[in-house]
Amino acid sequence: MSRFAQLMTAALFTSHASAEPLPLGAPLPVVTQHDQDGKVVDLASANTGFVLVYFYPKADTPGCTKQACSLRDAYANLTGKGVKVFGVSTDSVKAQKAFKDKFKLPFELLADEDGKVITAFGVPKMLGFAKRQAYLFKDGKLVWRDLAAATAQQAADVLKVVATSPH
Repeated sequence: MSRFAQLMTAALFTSHASAEPLPLGAPLPVVTQHDQDGKVVDLASANTGFVLVYFYPKADTPGCTKQACSLRDAYANLTGKGVKVFGVSTDSVKAQKAFKDKFKLPFELLADEDGKVITAFGVPKMLGFAKRQAYLFKDGKLVWRDLAAATAQQAADVLKVVATSPH
């Protein structure tokens, strides 16, 4: 393989971030984006109680579906503990709507086509897709982050953190 080909291959498979991931204690970023219905969502307005913002590479792919369905299946338990959930990917509004409808996801999915939310959180991208990560805020401050977020265990991981968080 030529040196150029090696460099191009490395560039394709290396994660790039415009910023470092949010540190613990950081405030919930002030950023807006369209949800699956085309409505503008202001994440910073959801700054009371727990807010989970999770990132996934692509709607309706195996790992992303497992992650979303984990949160869907535990949604009553999550909301019972005061957790508001937002999923974020670079998919279009139409793709997010189809994903939400197909899997009956009860939470909002943000269509971050321009990468505003991904950039605000410092989430790495690979080939234009967000890396799977999760951020949990309590009263507007970051209390937990998973920089290599689980798929099927996402809800269990979040519920464990919420259970041990001082009320």
